[in-house]
Amino acid sequence: MKADADSFESGLIGTPKHRRSRRLSVLFAQLARDADGPVSIAHMRNALGNRSFAPLLVLFAAFNLLPLPPGASVVLGIPLIIVSAQMVYGSKQAWLPSFLMKRSMSADQFRRLMDWIIPRLIRLERLVRPRYWPFWRRQGDRVIGMVSLFLAIVVTLPIPLGNWLPALATALLGLALSERDGILLAIAGTVGIVSLAIVAAVIGAASFATHAALGWLM
Repeated sequence: MKADADSFESGLIGTPKHRRSRRLSVLFAQLARDADGPVSIAHMRNALGNRSFAPLLVLFAAFNLLPLPPGASVVLGIPLIIVSAQMVYGSKQAWLPSFLMKRSMSADQFRRLMDWIIPRLIRLERLVRPRYWPFWRRQGDRVIGMVSLFLAIVVTLPIPLGNWLPALATALLGLALSERDGILLAIAGTVGIVSLAIVAAVIGAASFATHAALGWLM
């Protein structure tokens, strides 16, 4: 896995040179290499520049894929909601409130996070490429923003393990947007639909159990 990351950073993955700069794993690897102090959300957003929406979707969604304490998704889902809402609105660069922009982690923590994210991104990026993209210009940002906003709201719901699949779908949507891959977009949409069906089933089962318990008690 480390060898994959090293070969990727050295440009030996086999991706055509004119597309290498488009890869999110290159951007994240560059951020990790350049980190020499606390890495804030503002630093990441500024480094990503005009490409910030797709990378931030992938990054914040990846946070929700990590094995974190219960309830963490309630907090980590908020940036996803904010970024997705701005995509729907048609903003050209992601804005985040100052209390989020100031949040930071040490360079070592950031590199450990990237050590988890980048190899998985590399494996996905080997399979994706620009193809069958159904949108013109920034039209895709709005559509993907609407879907991501709905999924981000689901991510914040306090449902045990209910945030993982919606977060995965959101990360795939961000990667599909970055690469303009219509096939990955379809896969991400399918994962999103499945995740919503599972969450709906869990909520329905919990509601049924609650009503049954109340009926028994009464």
